[in-house]
Amino acid sequence: MTARLPRLGRIERYVLIQQMRSLGVALAVISALVMLIDFVEISRGVGSDAELPAWRILGLMLVKSPAVIVQLLPFVFLFGTLGAFIGLNRRSELIAMRAAGVSAWRFVLPAAAAALLLGVLTVTVIGPLAASGDGLFQRERARINGSVSGGAEQEAVWLREGEGDRQMVIRAGRQDRANARLLDVTFFVYRTAPSGQRVFSERIDAASASLSAGRWRLTEALAAQTGQRAMQYATLDLPSALADEEVFERFARPQSTSFWSLPGQIMRIEDAGFSSTAYRLRLQQLLATPLMFAAMSILAAAFSLRLMRLGETARMIVLAVALGFAFFFLNQFSAAMGAAEVTPPFVSAWLPAILTALAAFTLLFYTEDG
Repeated sequence: MTARLPRLGRIERYVLIQQMRSLGVALAVISALVMLIDFVEISRGVGSDAELPAWRILGLMLVKSPAVIVQLLPFVFLFGTLGAFIGLNRRSELIAMRAAGVSAWRFVLPAAAAALLLGVLTVTVIGPLAASGDGLFQRERARINGSVSGGAEQEAVWLREGEGDRQMVIRAGRQDRANARLLDVTFFVYRTAPSGQRVFSERIDAASASLSAGRWRLTEALAAQTGQRAMQYATLDLPSALADEEVFERFARPQSTSFWSLPGQIMRIEDAGFSSTAYRLRLQQLLATPLMFAAMSILAAAFSLRLMRLGETARMIVLAVALGFAFFFLNQFSAAMGAAEVTPPFVSAWLPAILTALAAFTLLFYTEDG
């Protein structure tokens, strides 16, 4: 005997169709606003500095906007579900369902389940595409700004590598991508003492450094070991475990890193000796996204059911939107606390979603069961 999945009845299917239509309208409106704002921002920022044509600005907008839209998807589910249930209420369809003895749970839970599934789809498919677009926009903006300012990037580059008892921290004042070189480079070499502590042993300053075949080739180098006189070299080779492309490949922003790449990125950052808090927070936020979508849908549906009983449409809509914004800002505040390492990433990411779900279920229980 095989277990069968519960089938949706005609009422549930009808409510889901209305919800999907309303979600599509909300998504279209929010997307249009985001793309308009991004177009103006890129035109006044990158476009004005480099005098880009309109079609180029439009292309940059199309790769940048999806990441912003994904961040605002909780509002899409809030406004979309609210609009769908208000429409059902205005046409007296909710009244007819309730008069026929249909519990609100029958059409609210399928709507929440659909939001949960869409959340999973967003995290696993749509989110990575949006993150890839955001990363492409960041690289294009850096390339355009670099070409406008004259070529070499002025931002300092920090790297860390090493294995066994030898570690190197590398700082480059500039980088020459055209010739694959780091300029104005300083190597800080550390060795691990028998006690396990890392002890500074050598500093090497060089005019440039290039990486190939598993070694750093330094030019015009000045090396000074602890307690010894500095030695000058025309060229100096140092062993390296970095791949050639890793020299110019900065760690992508957490927002530009897809869900599937985050675990590996976290491991690489920790192996390099840097803090991975922002990336761990981003991973937990993505895992909590489906719950947030479902909670926003339940919250909107619960407020819509109260419209039928109280008849205060405008007031309840304002309360629902205000509460949705309150939970969104709670999410941003909690993320800021997590990024500052005040609270653990897991707590910072999941607390807003759990509080939103608890508030939504509380309101729905109160509305349905009194």
